[in-house]
Amino acid sequence: MTDSETTRGSIAAEIEALLADAFAPQTLVVTNDSARHHGHSGDDGSGESHFSIEIVSDAFVNTSRLDRQRMVNAALGDLPGQRVHAMAIKARAPGE
Repeated sequence: MTDSETTRGSIAAEIEALLADAFAPQTLVVTNDSARHHGHSGDDGSGESHFSIEIVSDAFVNTSRLDRQRMVNAALGDLPGQRVHAMAIKARAPGE
């Protein structure tokens, strides 16, 4: 892992806090993937433009994959598409 993947920047910390508050997850992993996208479209030079999110929560029981994506994006407010170029989201219910 690179330093940018292991260092908690302000946006990564904000993502973690928002998702923890919204979903009380059993598992939450936010990975900064920005270093792998350096020089690509959407790289704004901030080092916080691309993230992967893995989240497991009871809130996702009996919901579709699309609904889970929408729930996560709604909880993140203006981050997706405004302050963060790209997010890969893996949202699961416990036991999945």
